Amino acid sequence: MLTIGDFARLGELSVRMLRHYDSIGLLVPASVDPVTGYRHYEVAQLARLNRLLALNQLGLSLEQVRTILDDRIDAEELRGMLRLRRAELAEQIESDTARLADVERRLRVIEKEGTMSDLEFTLKALPAQRVAQLTTTISDMSEIAPFLDDAFTRLLAASGRPDAEHVSPIATYEPSDDGLMRVTANFPVTRDGQFDAVPDARIVDLPAVAKALTVIHRGDMAGIGATWQELTRRAEELGHQIVQPCREVYLATPPGDQSDWVTELQQPVR
Repeated sequence: MLTIGDFARLGELSVRMLRHYDSIGLLVPASVDPVTGYRHYEVAQLARLNRLLALNQLGLSLEQVRTILDDRIDAEELRGMLRLRRAELAEQIESDTARLADVERRLRVIEKEGTMSDLEFTLKALPAQRVAQLTTTISDMSEIAPFLDDAFTRLLAASGRPDAEHVSPIATYEPSDDGLMRVTANFPVTRDGQFDAVPDARIVDLPAVAKALTVIHRGDMAGIGATWQELTRRAEELGHQIVQPCREVYLATPPGDQSDWVTELQQPVR
């Protein structure tokens, strides 16, 4: 028999919690001294304690834990539940990490408000260009990257080029008042029939633009929103009216992380 202190030590929880579990009938001692009131536990009760704690850590209420324990869940079922919860927690951590990174990026934008931008803006004309297009309509910004990754991978494979080193793919964005956004992946065409293997690709002429305010964004695409904000702010300061669709031209996209990426943002204006 184990004292309550020894049982708590082996179970890695407090004596207070063991007393609580006893009071609600979830894990009662094997015996209680009628004179001193001291609780004693059997070693075999560690099995129930381990299941109780594991299920509670899964996010189940103590009443739900009681029901499962009374149904005598076996170790394999418990392992399955733990594996599922582990996957859920990993997904939650990834989501929270992404949200934290977004907060940090926005904080940097806020801290720059009212300061002189170190970006160089250029007003220029954009020539027409023959491209192969893949287009989708999205309702959430998180859909952009997966679509463009897939679209540019397909177009690059069909282009017959070993890599994108000597081409500059273009993404165009055209938001609408209903909350949707038309996103198009554009890949330069260099010969007839080049993209016949991509049946849903359209070959079109990306129209020339008389005036566009442009700026270079260097680094991770996760921070490109701040550069777009600075570009839009600069356009307003210059008295320009922005025109859609806007464009991103991927000038350099070396493999690995995106720290060495170079992207030109092009905002048509009038």
